[in-house]
Amino acid sequence: MSILLEVCVDSPAGLAAAINGGADRIELCSALELGGLTPTPGLIGQAAVSPIPIYAMIRPRPGNFVFNEADIDAMLREIDVMRAAGLAGVVFGANLTNGELDYTTLERLVRQCGGLGVTLHRAFDLVPDLAEAVSMAIELGFERILTSGRSPTARDGVDDLEATFELAAGRIKIMPGSGVNIGNIGVLWDRIPFSEIHSSCSVAAPLVSQAARRLGFETASQKQTSLELVRALKHYCANR
Repeated sequence: MSILLEVCVDSPAGLAAAINGGADRIELCSALELGGLTPTPGLIGQAAVSPIPIYAMIRPRPGNFVFNEADIDAMLREIDVMRAAGLAGVVFGANLTNGELDYTTLERLVRQCGGLGVTLHRAFDLVPDLAEAVSMAIELGFERILTSGRSPTARDGVDDLEATFELAAGRIKIMPGSGVNIGNIGVLWDRIPFSEIHSSCSVAAPLVSQAARRLGFETASQKQTSLELVRALKHYCANR
């Protein structure tokens, strides 16, 4: 059984690299160095003619996932934009201040998604109770949960990932993500029978301008999608 490879990208070059490298699905964002924000209109337009499914991030600002009414209004409008563009789906999450999933907000957002696929993102990794969160995601109608096992990386969170798979019991897809690469995917596969995997397949972006760096327009944390890393991970996923 092959594994579906989802690659997250935040630029036109990244979109092209992921498609040409053989990704099965794209998570489309802006500002991946901030964990991913809603993509720009131009990038959405480019993705709309992609030959593979595109799921767009719905996150109107950086920071936590505790959203106020103005944030939620923006997210509802962004969902409508993605549907109008003809994208396959959207990706979002929302928490209460104690880390629990915000059922009321998520229900409003999911209801807005008629006709779109829906992924619950790593807001899930803030929850205090895995069983409660998995049950809530299923009840709300999410297709999948993107999670790193409540840890900074999926490799670090493998114990929680394994527990989440057991709790899901095939009722919802569990997609490991964060820090997944060709060097550690085998460790995850040895423990977890996942059918989808999420990766940035990225390398550090080269410094183009010292002046831009000095003024804060370029940062040391910026990365770019690597065509070669996408191909390598796709080869692994296709030969399980």
